[in-house]
Amino acid sequence: MCDMSIPALGSLSESSAPAGAGVPVPARRRRAARNAPNLSLVPAPAGLAVEMVIPVYNEEHVLAASVRTLHEHMLREFGFPFRITIADNASVDGTPAVARSLAEELEHVEYLRLERKGRGLALRAAWSASEAEVLAYMDVDLSTDLSSLGELLAPLLEERADVMIGSRLAPGAEVTRGLRREVISRSYNILLRASLGLGVADAQCGFKAIRREVLTPLLDLVQDDSWFFDTELLYHARRSRLAIHEIPVHWVEDPDSRVEILATAREDLHGIRRLRRSARRPPAASAGNALMAALVARPSRRTA
Repeated sequence: MCDMSIPALGSLSESSAPAGAGVPVPARRRRAARNAPNLSLVPAPAGLAVEMVIPVYNEEHVLAASVRTLHEHMLREFGFPFRITIADNASVDGTPAVARSLAEELEHVEYLRLERKGRGLALRAAWSASEAEVLAYMDVDLSTDLSSLGELLAPLLEERADVMIGSRLAPGAEVTRGLRREVISRSYNILLRASLGLGVADAQCGFKAIRREVLTPLLDLVQDDSWFFDTELLYHARRSRLAIHEIPVHWVEDPDSRVEILATAREDLHGIRRLRRSARRPPAASAGNALMAALVARPSRRTA
């Protein structure tokens, strides 16, 4: 339990699998329970195994219930050391008070306050300070069913993958959302595959995890600190030939989503143009590139 503050800062499928259609949601929990790995059998690391980060901005209405649900699930299902970090992106409502109360009350829950907005900034700050073997994040609305969490984490803890991502567009995904968001999501992911060669079905799902050994050099390459952060992270992971795997998830749209779709789309298009320009230039020497070269030389993890 801890309250931290920092100052403002300047079935597994390969990710190349084709996008599939989401389907309605009946019986999803029964099917997920049948396929979920038993993480109580995963050997516990000597230190912290998993840090789950929840980025929030003005989420006082849902934060307590979501964190309690996640905390209870991880205590019940997992036998390894974990931490849940609430990363507050400069909220101006009652979110800080709720988060501090949760951190004081619940074991394994911490609060990190940032004085600047940006989901990528929150993830960068929390992940950079973590000693966990596996770093993950999920959206505070818990739109992705927690029954998929074990499948997300197990290949990373067992060192069978480098990056794991939840997908609402992979075969087997069960999705409930409006037509407008469905069309926008599919169009955006088609654009990413065509313009950046990003061979994943769904780059936008707020349900991802990565091993710390590969994250550290990747963060040196990622420039974005907002919504494009995890797409750019996947782009550099793909270019570095890391083992990226997608899992189909059970996902229900949050009608109270705070995502500003048009503003986010403009930011993403700017990010795509930037990455396309940088791809035409020779890579600059950096700690990130040097470390990524060493990681690429490892034995393949593409049989997760």
